[in-house]
Amino acid sequence: MMPVRGRLGANQVRGVVAIGAVVLTMGTGCVERPPTTAAARGTPSPTAVAASATPTERVPPAATAPAGLPVLSYDLAPGGFPADPAPQSTRPIHEGLRPVRRVAAYDGPGGRPLAYLAPTLAGVPVTVPIVDRRAGWVAVLLPSANRRIAWLPPGDGWTTAPLRDQLVVYRRTHQLRWYRDDRLLKSWPVSLGTKATPTPLGRTFILGRSRLRGAVYANTDVFALGSVPDDPLSVPPGLRGAHTGVHTWHNDRTLGQNSTNGCIRLTRSGQRLLLRHLAPGTPVVVRDAPGG
Repeated sequence: MMPVRGRLGANQVRGVVAIGAVVLTMGTGCVERPPTTAAARGTPSPTAVAASATPTERVPPAATAPAGLPVLSYDLAPGGFPADPAPQSTRPIHEGLRPVRRVAAYDGPGGRPLAYLAPTLAGVPVTVPIVDRRAGWVAVLLPSANRRIAWLPPGDGWTTAPLRDQLVVYRRTHQLRWYRDDRLLKSWPVSLGTKATPTPLGRTFILGRSRLRGAVYANTDVFALGSVPDDPLSVPPGLRGAHTGVHTWHNDRTLGQNSTNGCIRLTRSGQRLLLRHLAPGTPVVVRDAPGG
């Protein structure tokens, strides 16, 4: 876990991670820092906007959003957004949403505007998975929150992009599975959160990647996820306000154990493979077990 807020910079890192000549602390794990702008590499090209109601549906109008609404950021998302109706679903998600300007996020079709979703978050281009459509509106997984969605109205403020990949993590078996085009490609044993700092259950997604060099992380980039600790006070003070992540470690001795502050650790070769192929917006689902 890496407790950095706002736009990324090496001098912003505090707590268990320090950039440069300082040796990284050999702690139990990490919460992820904001992704760097390098996260945009390998991102699929956007497709045309396609969120229209059927001829028999009435498109609920979008209430005017006040200019003073908060903008979704790396800090915790504001409250009031609805729960994800299928947080444990492993149904493949094949489409992501990309804002092309600041767009309002609502608590339901025709509902209340609660925040703005900007084209970038912590300096990284935003792609959020689309999980539902209703009367022209689309529901997306909310960043910087757990098991929450936001509704966006139809319009010219966003485009869509294809999503080919999905990661599924099972806590009881400590397994991560990588699917592409609905086909299982690879699986790895992983280390997960301790009882006090469990890896959050539910659907989330890759926000981007952080260029965090150091011996503890095997000199390998890490993925920052949209999820956050379920209990923000359970992590060490230096990690407060951080996100969970997917990364490798300086050794494999804790694979198959609950030994992190909530992050998902896999082998160095596995992390480097995923870094080559996964794009921002890739869905990640954390479940207790394959059957439930």
